[in-house]
Parts: sequence; C-alpha cells; structure tokens
Amino acid sequence: MKLINFLFGVVVTITCVSCSGESDQDHLPSDLVKNPATASDTQGSVKMAHMVFSNTEHDFGTIVQGTSITKFYKFTNEGDADLIISSANGSCGCTIPKWPRTPIKPGQTGEIEVIFNSQGKKGVQTKKVYITANTSPPSNIIVLKGEVIAPE
Repeated sequence: MKLINFLFGVVVTITCVSCSGESDQDHLPSDLVKNPATASDTQGSVKMAHMVFSNTEHDFGTIVQGTSITKFYKFTNEGDADLIISSANGSCGCTIPKWPRTPIKPGQTGEIEVIFNSQGKKGVQTKKVYITANTSPPSNIIVLKGEVIAPE
C-alpha cells in the first residue's frame, strides 16, 4: 500500500510540473530560427547573403611529411544582405580554418585561410572545411588535397 501511495504521489508531481501552463515552445528563443527564406516567399523578396568562391578546391601537389601548407580561399558576397560566417570546421584536427568575424557587405570580398599540417600524415590527402553562414544554401565546402610523402 505504501508503494502504491508513493507511486501515485510521483505521478501527480510529474503531471503537475509538466502541466504548468507553459509549453516547450514558450522556452525556445526566437533567434533559433534564423533563415528568413520560407516556402511562402515565392516572389524572392527576402534578402539573403550568397557566398561565391573563386575556387573551392586547391591541389597542393606533393609535400614532405611534417610540412604545413597555407591556402587562402577568396569569396564574394553576391547576395543582397550582409554575409555572416558563424563557423568553419576542418574535417580533422590537422586542418585549421580562419575566417572573417565581421559581416561581409553585399559585393564585398573576403577570404578563408586554411592551414594543413601534414605531421603524421602519409599518402593522398583530401581535407575539407565546412563553412556555415547565413547564406542560401547555409553551408559551403572548400577542399585542400595533395600527397604527403615520407622524408628521405
């Protein structure tokens, strides 16, 4: 009987807490949804940034293991809103991107620096950097590839 009363008390408590009159939606910050493009915007009236790279892939050729390569990927904001890059992540810890932290105005250019450290790498390498921004589409990928050979 004590077990039944205890379980009843737990159920009542959980029910009261979960039915406090607030839904889960009441706790979601409105800035979570940042993409203003919607299915109802058929006229294209929403201003969006658009990131266009002059080149999304670079082949660094053949390098000796332990060498670091730095490549700058230039892009232009061809949209009609400020372009803001929220993150850029390499496909592994050996690939480090650095990106502009300030908005890129429409028509302006910027660049993303990618440093690849070949220490401990061997053979053909293909490293990607995943860029997330307030663009349409919201993600872009740039690639750095080449071959790493052992030192003689």
